[in-house]
This record gives sequence, structure tokens and C-alpha cells, in this order.
Amino acid sequence: MTTAAIITLLIVALAIILFVTEVVSIDVVAISLMVILMLTGVVTVAEGLSGFSNPATITVAFMFILSGALLKTGALQYVTHRLTRIFIINHRLGILLMMVLVASISAFVNNTPVVAVFIPVVIQIANASKINPAKLLIPLSFASIMGGMCTLLGTSTNLLVNGIALREGVEAIGIFEMSGLALILLFVGILYMVFIGYRLLPSREPESDLKVKFGLRDYLTDIEIMPGSKLVGIKILESSLVRQLQMDILEIARNGTRFTLPPGDFVLQAGDILKTRCSAEKMMALKDQARIITNPDMKIGDHDLGEGNSTLVEMVITSNAAIEGQTLREADFRRRFRAAPLAIRHREEVLRENLYDVVLRSGDVILAEVKSHFVHALKLMENEQDAPFAIISQQELTDFDRRGFWTTISLVIAMVILAAMGWVDITAAAIAAVILLVFIGNITMKEAYEAVNWKIVFVLAGVLSLGIAMKNSGLDLMIANLLTNNLGTFGPVFILSGIYFATSLLTEVMSNNATAALMAPIGITIATTLGISPTPFLIAIMFAASASFMTPIGYQTNTMVYSAGQYKFTDFIKVGFLLNLLFWIISSFLIPLFFPF
Repeated sequence: MTTAAIITLLIVALAIILFVTEVVSIDVVAISLMVILMLTGVVTVAEGLSGFSNPATITVAFMFILSGALLKTGALQYVTHRLTRIFIINHRLGILLMMVLVASISAFVNNTPVVAVFIPVVIQIANASKINPAKLLIPLSFASIMGGMCTLLGTSTNLLVNGIALREGVEAIGIFEMSGLALILLFVGILYMVFIGYRLLPSREPESDLKVKFGLRDYLTDIEIMPGSKLVGIKILESSLVRQLQMDILEIARNGTRFTLPPGDFVLQAGDILKTRCSAEKMMALKDQARIITNPDMKIGDHDLGEGNSTLVEMVITSNAAIEGQTLREADFRRRFRAAPLAIRHREEVLRENLYDVVLRSGDVILAEVKSHFVHALKLMENEQDAPFAIISQQELTDFDRRGFWTTISLVIAMVILAAMGWVDITAAAIAAVILLVFIGNITMKEAYEAVNWKIVFVLAGVLSLGIAMKNSGLDLMIANLLTNNLGTFGPVFILSGIYFATSLLTEVMSNNATAALMAPIGITIATTLGISPTPFLIAIMFAASASFMTPIGYQTNTMVYSAGQYKFTDFIKVGFLLNLLFWIISSFLIPLFFPF
């Protein structure tokens, strides 16, 4: 074994230890390995830095921007309300449709930002349909992983393996080349989660946020039912306010008559003013529902719930503030702060007057809706010496931008078609699509920079040097010869199954991208040694490196739902072990059929 091979082997071992222990951030590890390889001379400086110019790295960065532009349109709010209704009627059907939806989006949009956007959506659905969020968040992550396997664009792992193949002179893998087999795996995976995995998911009660548990962030507000509203003629207990948002209706005012603590069979009518108690989160959910209706069917005070892009802001009145002792009307709140008050938390007393007649006291918290572009001005007021309030939280509300959605989705579809037909390189197509979106104003350059997950970009750029080091040192050839000499008599199918198994185990304890960068050169070398096509091995590595279901650290979407669902490490093992086993067996038999040696 040469000195370069020994150095590379030690660096690979160090990489595995650091990735598994997570004592250092994964992107720092990747870049550090690249630097060590350059300093030791195993790779040249040009080779070490080539990861930054690799088509896979560039494509992933621009796919993040396309994902950001698509998610910016607020399209997900359009489906949330409908999914909630389905979950209330049938939990299993809801999970099935949710997983199909998330997988479909993840096949063309990078799955990491998709899961980031869907986590609060799924928690909202779970709360509305009285399901433990832990029953939905692992299926969410798994659906995004399986969907990402369906196309070359779905996950950075696929693009990375394809980039290594191109670097080694292997024929490029098409955008939909793996789709047939991946759809079979997706079908099996969804059925498993709906009928088996769901039973294995934890049902323990999550730990409540103390602020929520003790109602410290509850507000009292008036909601008026507008003519033509879907709530007209509906009993309180059957209304979305109670069934989905679990709001407490304390009083209803109708034609001068007040009904205190109305019973559940009380029928709502147009013009009713409901005094409700709810949290800021439920208020945001209420506004999200209202925004998917063309004509607002509810209003808070004199404020329609369906008005333009805005942010929910909680503003606490400071001591000695000029507006203390004034009502909202006297303070000229709406004009002065460009904010529409939605609710006020005023000590522990129940407010009986309209919001604009409430006398403000130090410590009162106003829940208000502010136009998004004016939030910065409010924050500047907050920093003044005689600040009238302090902003304690804000939650952005995005309208469904139909024009922006159809423009963005049309460009993505055009990009996919042109690249799939071989008329345009996928990297060039992704860059062109982003530039067009910037020119037409669907996304700004600032938003584009913010949309990129730079951590993943640096990981990709860093780990690509590992593959180059293995080739330069001859370590990939040594490993390939070792495997073929010992397993070659069993045939290529057995070796392929072994490669899948090894990749699957490795990706459970370290980065999926690092695993793919490590295994892809070995797979190519094995195929060259045996004189067969490397494509089956590359597909096996793509699938195995992505299909990480047994641990929360093997894939970034699993890590994202780990804390959100308050899971234990063993929850992933219980649900994911059998799914990993199924994917390994199916892939071992079907990959050679779809991709002959």
C-alpha cells in the first residue's frame, strides 16, 4: 500500500468518526478534509477546489433558489386547509394523501426546504384533527426522502453521484432514468407507512410548551361572520373554528342580544360577532384559511382576514410609553403604526368592549397584523429611547401568489423538459430559470442568496475531494479488487446487493452525501474491474444513500423532524428498520432488471 493510500485511508477513517460523533459541524468536517488532502499532496489544489465548480454543486445551489421561489408563492397554504378536513374524516387517508403530495413535490424541488415549510403545516393539521404530531412528522420526512429518489433533481445525493460519474467518464444518468424503479419503492414505502409504520409510531403525549399549557399567550378577540360565509347555518361544534382551530367561543352578539358561553348546537348566522379566546398560532391558522377564500367570510373588528402579504406581530406596551392610558383609537394606532389590531391580552380579565375602546396599560400585549414592508420601521421604533412597545414575536403570513406560482412552476417544468430531452444541460437550465425569475421579479437576489442552504453546498464541495483522493491513491482499486476477489464468484447481483447494504449502513451514521462520495468511485471501479456497466451500481448507491430511515442523523430531513416531533432515537429504528430491509431486498432484485449489467 502506497503512502498516499495510507494517508487517504486514515483521512476516510477520520471522516467517518467525525461524521458519526458530530463533534464538529458536518460542513466544517468536509472542508477540513479537503484542506488536509491538499496539504498532504494526495490531491492537487485544483483537484481539491474542483468541488466548488462541479456541476452537481452548482446545480444543487440553484435548485435551492428555485425551491425558494416556488415556496415563496404561498402555494402550500392552498392545500393545508383541504388536508385538514381529510384528516378529520380519515387519519389514514390523510397520511396517504399527505405523503403522495410531499413525495410529488420533493421529486422536483429539493426536499430539505420542502420539509422545512411543511413541518409547521403538519403540526397545525395534527392539532386541528387531534392527532399527535409524532404520528405525522416521520411520515413527512420519509415521503420527502422517497420522493427525492424519483428524479435526478429530487435530492443532492442523486446530483452528486451523477457528477462523480461524469468526472470519471461514465455516461450521465438521465433525469427520469431511475423513476420507474423509484416509483415502485415509493408505492411500497407509502403502503408500509400507512398500514404498518403508523402503528409503530409513538403515541405518547408530547411535552407542552408551558406558555401554551397555562394559556399565557391566549388572546381575546371579536370575529364577525360575513354574509355568504361557509359558517352561516352551521352549529358551533361543527364549525371550523371549533373542530379545526379549537377556539373557545365565550360570547356571541346578535342584533343587540348577547349569548354568553353559547351551547355547541347554537347555529351561527351572518352578522354574528363572536368573542373568542385563542393563541397567536391559532390566529395565524385562521388567517391562513381565510386567505384561500376569494371573498373574506370573516373579519376581526373592522379588519378583513384576507388582506395582502403581512406579518403577525405581538407588541408589548412598555412602561412609561406615550400610548399607555390611551385607547387604540386615541393612540391613532392603525394610521400611526400601519397595523390592524386583531386581539389584546389585557392582564387576566375578560374584555367586554371593542378593541379600539380598550385602555392600554403597561404589559398589555397587542396582536396586530402589519404589512410586511413596514415591519422594519416598527423595529426601528422599538429601538428608540421612548419606544411605545417591544416586539416579542412575529410570524409572516404569505398570500397565495397565483401569478408567481404559475410563472415559477412553468419555468421549472420547461427546465425539466429541456434537460430531459437532452437539449440543454441541467446545470445551465437551472441557472437560466433562476435568472429569468430574478428578471421578472418573482425573487430578488437577496432572497436567492438566503434560499441556498450553504451548509449542503460546502459539504458537497468538500466531500467530492474524497473520491478524487481515493482514485489518485489507488485506494478505490484496492477495495474493488478485495470485493471482487472474495465475492466475484457469487456474481454481480450479489456484489450489487452488498454495495447497497454497505452504503445503507454507512449512510445511517454519517452524511448521505459523504457516503455517496465515498462509495460511488468504488462502485465505478468494481464495474470496470468486472467489465460490466457501472450504472446499476451507481443507481444502488443513489437509492441506498438516500433511503435512510433507521436513524435521525442519516438524512437531514430526519434530523429536522427529530426535535419537532419530540422523538426518541429508538422511534426511528422501530419504524425504519423494516422499511430499510424492504428497500434493500426489492432493490437487489429489481435494479438488475431495470439496469442490466
